Amino acid sequence: MPPEPAPPPARRAVSPLDHRIEAVTGHDIDTLWAYRDRGVLDKPHAQLVDQHRELAKTQTGVTFYLRLLHRLSSGEFDVDDALLARIDRTVDQLEDATDARDAAARKVLAALEPIEAAATASAPGAKPLSTDDQAAMLAIAGGAKLYEHLLTGRMSVTTASGTRIPHTTLQRLEDAGLVVRDTGHPVHAGQPVALTDAGRAALFAARRAPTTRAPKLPARSGTSPSTPAQRR
Repeated sequence: MPPEPAPPPARRAVSPLDHRIEAVTGHDIDTLWAYRDRGVLDKPHAQLVDQHRELAKTQTGVTFYLRLLHRLSSGEFDVDDALLARIDRTVDQLEDATDARDAAARKVLAALEPIEAAATASAPGAKPLSTDDQAAMLAIAGGAKLYEHLLTGRMSVTTASGTRIPHTTLQRLEDAGLVVRDTGHPVHAGQPVALTDAGRAALFAARRAPTTRAPKLPARSGTSPSTPAQRR
């Protein structure tokens, strides 16, 4: 009998909570992961994405053992004591993977529910960011510095992507508390510019499409999202 294949590397996996995350944020999972890596997300959303990554990893484990169990029971192998022992071992591994998946789902729920509550209670009259400000803040999120030209004295922001942002735009974003400069560096050498927590929240909200709240995660048969599965 061939050896058991190794589990595949962790990747984005569809989970039962994906639709709720996408509904409350207005972004698909791949976009949220990309925003997390670029530092665009505020702390609550960053924590949510981190927990979702763990959930995706555990869901991959469940899928792996389900496929292995299907292969073992497909008739490909002779039915003997070795096969029965391997099936029994795979069932145990599937139970462990399912318990880990359910625990990760509870952590996602703990991070998700406050965001859903805040989205429901948020005031609709908040002044939205302009398209230009959104573009400037997205560029700043990837790394930026404010420079003063030694000859002309003109100041502008240069981002890691090569985008140049006018000093007036920076001043407006600073006055609104959306970005901050590290004034400990001389401006002729470049003062680092970064989004504040308020800036990340405003940018994320501005790029979120209007959505309605999705229903809660359906429970597995005989369990609930907050109750671990019972071992046999």
